[in-house]
Amino acid sequence: MSRHVAIITDSTAYLPPLTMERHGIIAVPLTVVLGDRALEEGTEISARSLAEALQKRRPVTTSRPSPELFAETYRKAAEAGATDIVSLHLSSEFSGTYDAAVLAGGKAPVPVRVVDTGMVAMALGFCALAAAEAVEGGGTADEAVTAAEKRAASTSAFFYVDTLDYLRRGGRIGAAQALLGSALAVKPLLQLDDGRIEMLEKVRTASKAIARLEEIVAERAGDTEVDIAVHHLAAPERASALADRLRERVPGLAELHVSEVGAVIGAHTGPGLLGAVVAPR
Repeated sequence: MSRHVAIITDSTAYLPPLTMERHGIIAVPLTVVLGDRALEEGTEISARSLAEALQKRRPVTTSRPSPELFAETYRKAAEAGATDIVSLHLSSEFSGTYDAAVLAGGKAPVPVRVVDTGMVAMALGFCALAAAEAVEGGGTADEAVTAAEKRAASTSAFFYVDTLDYLRRGGRIGAAQALLGSALAVKPLLQLDDGRIEMLEKVRTASKAIARLEEIVAERAGDTEVDIAVHHLAAPERASALADRLRERVPGLAELHVSEVGAVIGAHTGPGLLGAVVAPR
């Protein structure tokens, strides 16, 4: 009997809905807690609503999916014919999502391989796509995991934020780093490094920081064939302009995705976020 491998990720992958449908990728939603309301990312709270709440300084927190939600998702995948499941998730440095998936995977009706990609946003999305494409080519669950891990190892993510306050409040960056940025009135450029958010450079103005972000992405892409994603929160003009410039500067550009991040990542970065993911093929 041929084996069917289901690919599951979480809502922070921010894959376009049509792409998920085309490749059969399932996303388990994280939760945004806005005041006393718990809302599922992607269906019950929009990025626009989140940005407005942050601008009004309303309390916003996030939480992982429950093990029970993962268990239900795995059960439904098995009932739909999956004989193996590969479950790919955002960095365990950011969230307990990976741990919840592991708990549920141990009790699932079919084998589940849970992977901490160390990534987030389309850096995670590109890993899920790599796994799905491996399966579509006849690959096994192990081969899908290998494809995702290979993509993760070569993928870089860089981003600019107007302020480090949101990352500090959520515990995603150290208080000392956040204080330094505020005290010097600098604009931070950050990167994903070993599953964590680290300071990359400090630039004096927003315009110079965004220009430097463009340079870093173009240098990272080089002449190789790459996919790029440009993310933003409440900054569509910034994102569109950066995407246009990267189309001109990156000779090996295969696909370029432009999208607003969802509420979970937005809650930790704040409005004004501009990010770019570079994923060599």
